[in-house]
Amino acid sequence: MKQKEKNPEFFNRSALYVAPDILGWTFNIGSTGGIIIETEAYTRTDPASHSFRGKTLSNSSMFGIPGSSYVYRSYGLHWCMNFVCADASAVLIRAIHPLSDLPTMIQRRGTQNIKALCSGPGKLSQALNINKMLDGRSLKDPPFFLIPRTQTPQIETGRRIGITKAAEYLWRFKLADAAFAC
Repeated sequence: MKQKEKNPEFFNRSALYVAPDILGWTFNIGSTGGIIIETEAYTRTDPASHSFRGKTLSNSSMFGIPGSSYVYRSYGLHWCMNFVCADASAVLIRAIHPLSDLPTMIQRRGTQNIKALCSGPGKLSQALNINKMLDGRSLKDPPFFLIPRTQTPQIETGRRIGITKAAEYLWRFKLADAAFAC
């Protein structure tokens, strides 16, 4: 299967627009992946965003080219995958509906519970083998594989999870019928 060419302008917008628009896309890293079903948006003016206080060595990828990856460690425990957007904003990929190479994801996660494979950013990163080596890489190049959705799905919004600053922002987006969401 060949990756479809994407409009380079797609990611050159605020994460507030990209986060709901990326729902329903196929996202694989190598042979593992599935359908993006839950995201969160973070902008440069957002106190919860890593870019809020400016560019540092650890967040420099967030200031990179839209359409690249920003991978960081959350609380020193879990890797988290973000898609870089315009003006140092990013979309956190919170959950996917796992579809591709389930045996590998099951082995990496150590669970047979399919609903628990990728239902959270840390779980998703473990299942897809996301780590710092992927930080700053273009999403249009291997090992990444993205295919845009073909239909506009019904989307729900809600408060972001696991943060204390600006937690009231309704910047979490998920597919309305997602059985594998967080």
